[in-house]
Amino acid sequence: MQIVDKNITLSELKKMSEKMYGGLIKAVIDVHKEIMVVDAELHADEECFLLENDSEQEHLWGINLFPDKFGTQDFIVFDSMINLRPGWGNKTRGVDDPQIQKKIRTIVNNLVVP
Repeated sequence: MQIVDKNITLSELKKMSEKMYGGLIKAVIDVHKEIMVVDAELHADEECFLLENDSEQEHLWGINLFPDKFGTQDFIVFDSMINLRPGWGNKTRGVDDPQIQKKIRTIVNNLVVP
């Protein structure tokens, strides 16, 4: 697992994706701290890591990154079991709130450099 609080290169992500099925990288974003954790088999592991490092549950969202689709709308896919929070208004594995989606896209685009 790797915390990304400044930048990570696209080539680093591509290298990580070689270990995963389908060429993806699992990531959990803290929309409050504007950081992410990457390179784990499960979003839940990344979520746990952030919670142990003072993140708050309501700010954490799971996504998948597809390095080969960098620069397209398909680079970020909102799909994780940790997103399923019906009590908080998120009733799917996606990120239902368009504003949170927008914030996640901004954070990822600021952290990932070509």
